[in-house]
This record gives sequence, structure tokens and C-alpha cells, in this order.
Amino acid sequence: MADRIAITSLGIISALGRGKQANIDALTNKRSGLNHPVHLKTKHSNEFLLGEIDLSDDELATALNLPTGDNGYTRTTLIALLAMQELMSSIDMEWLQNDSFAFINANTVGGMCSVENMYLDFISENTRGEFIQYIDTLDCAESTLNICKYYDIKPFTATLSTACSSSANAIMLGARLIKQGVVTRAICGGCDALSRFTLNGFNSLKNVTKGLCKPFDEERMGLNLGEGAGYLLLEKESDAIARGATILGYLSGYSNTNDAHHPTAPPPGGEGALLTMNEALRTANLSSSDIGYVNAHGTATLNNDEAEGKALERLFEDKAPIFSSTKPYTGHTLAAAGAIEAIFSLCTLEQQKAWPNLNFEKQMHDINISPVTEVTDINVEHVLSNSFGFGGSNVSLVFSKA
Repeated sequence: MADRIAITSLGIISALGRGKQANIDALTNKRSGLNHPVHLKTKHSNEFLLGEIDLSDDELATALNLPTGDNGYTRTTLIALLAMQELMSSIDMEWLQNDSFAFINANTVGGMCSVENMYLDFISENTRGEFIQYIDTLDCAESTLNICKYYDIKPFTATLSTACSSSANAIMLGARLIKQGVVTRAICGGCDALSRFTLNGFNSLKNVTKGLCKPFDEERMGLNLGEGAGYLLLEKESDAIARGATILGYLSGYSNTNDAHHPTAPPPGGEGALLTMNEALRTANLSSSDIGYVNAHGTATLNNDEAEGKALERLFEDKAPIFSSTKPYTGHTLAAAGAIEAIFSLCTLEQQKAWPNLNFEKQMHDINISPVTEVTDINVEHVLSNSFGFGGSNVSLVFSKA
């Protein structure tokens, strides 16, 4: 049997809280993290509900033993560092630094959360302000580089940006690098912070709702944006066993495809999503009947839920497993979504529970399946997690019980 890809450590921060247990507690108690923003300074603060992390930039910096104020770290990086802190807490840093490993990070808008606050300074004649150190932070790799500097690690690095599927692609790339012998281990995931740029952009596309998002509901009106970060440590099962690591689960299958249908909309029949899910099952050497739960992409936008729902019907025919979207908990965290929901999928396998699709009320007319709405005890060995991005960038990951 081929050496499986094991997950041996993880870290997460989201609007549900800091750390895996805080997130499990919120999921179990059906406690959403969506609220009107406090830390994002926007004229729309009282209009939109967002999945904002309940810590200011200074509080994030203090938790990391960094100076407060203009310290050169964007909110994006501070969030990522806190998620990495949990992952690193169970790792011997000397072991990691002496081993060949990759750090594959995902992001969509870089440090826009900080840069947009300094626009007037940038275009002024004053070139001596503290804002100068933030000029280069627009690059999506800013968080990647600063994470490596903070932890004094020098891995093989890559930064991926494939919209909402970014960190799912990062996880897939890490697994492939390990399987091909390029590296021994990989830390994979992604991060994104809320910004006015993001909120205004999605609002211009008419993709955000002013109420609570309702994935797979006939009366859904759009998504709620969120922020967060999630990271997983991947390695071969034999290596994990040899060093006595606790195996949290396995990445048993993966696939990415591009349906090239439209810059922001999926094909209405779900062809891209269906192909991706089928390919992920094929690489896992599983059939659709082996899947006990699907963590759906489920953005609550008109186009996504129709396409994904039809794809799920076509994949599972009349035997669809329990499925739900967890975005009513966290908001759509963009580049971080795939990693955060990968962690939620691992929590499903550990807890043997399916997480409810909050706010669902009315069956969609276009599909015959509906999501689970209560925390449900299940007997599950394999979970399918979907992440579908703008431009038709689709990723499906299969996680299996340890």
C-alpha cells in the first residue's frame, strides 16, 4: 500500500475564536461568528454582517509578543501568525529546521487591509512616515515571507492565489510535493483579513447580503465575508509513525480543475464541480458511497449553490450523504476558506459529528436535496470538502479518519 499523507498538526483562527477547540465549541453550540464589524473601518459597518475576528491589530500583536502600533505587520500576517502559533506549539522547531519541508501559503489581497488605510499618506509628499514600511505589503507573498521570518524557518516556499480555492490548492500542492519526494513535510494553508477593498468589490458584484447568509436556501441573497487563517502539517504516514506523532487524519484524495466558464460564475449545471469531485474520489480510490459527509463550498450566492447542488445530485444520484456549508459560522474567508474548512472536516472525523447549515429554511426549487440543520451524530470514515473559486478554479479534497 502506498504511503498515505497524514496530517499531524494544525492551527486555526476565525470569527469563531482562536484555536481548534474554540472553533469546535462554536460549531457544536451553533454559535455564529457573524456580527457588524468593529475593527474594519468602513461606512458600511452598520449595513453588513461580517465574520470578523474579535481582536484588534494591537491585541493580535500583543498575543505574538510583537510591538503594537506601526510594527510593519499587516492584519493579514498577524492573523496568519496566530494560526501558525497553534500548529507550531506541537512541533520541535529544531527538527523542523533540520528537515526538508515546504511552506505553501495562500492569500488573495495581501496587506490591503493595512495599505488602504494609508492611501492618502502614500500619495502625499511626505515620504518619512511609518507608512513607508507597508508599501510592499500589497503582495500576496507578504504574509508568507513574514511568517518565515517570524519563525526563523527557511523552507521551500510558494504563495498561491486562486481566489476562494487558494488554500485548498495549497494543501493539494503540499501533498504532491511530498509524494514526488521534493520535500519530506509541508505546512499548507492560507490567510485573509477583511478590507474595504474586498467588501466594496463583492458588493459591486451584488454577491453580499446585508442579512445572514443562507446557503442552499431558495431565498438566499448572497454571502457574508469573513477573515481568518488555517494551516495543516502534512507528512508521510510512515514518517509520522517513526517520530511518534499523533495522526489527526489523512488527506486521501484531491483534485483541481478549471471549468473556464465565466470570470465569476460557475456553469449552472455544475459540470466543473462534478468533474473535480469525481477526480478527488478517483485519487482517493473511493466511490461516492464511501463519503459520509460533504463540507460544501456553499457561499449562499445564487449561482454557486445552484451549480454545487446540482453537482452533488449528479455525483451521489439518489444517495446523497449529509452535507452542509459552514460559512454561516465564519463568513466566506476567501483564501483561508479551504484550509479552515479542511480543519472543520478533520473535526467532523474526530468528533463524528456533522456541522449544521445555519439559517436554512426553504428548500431550493432547482435541487431535491437539502443540507443538515442540526448538529448530527454520524458514523463517518471519509469527508469531501469543496472549494470553488472565481474563474472556475475548483478544488475538492477528501479527508479520511485516522
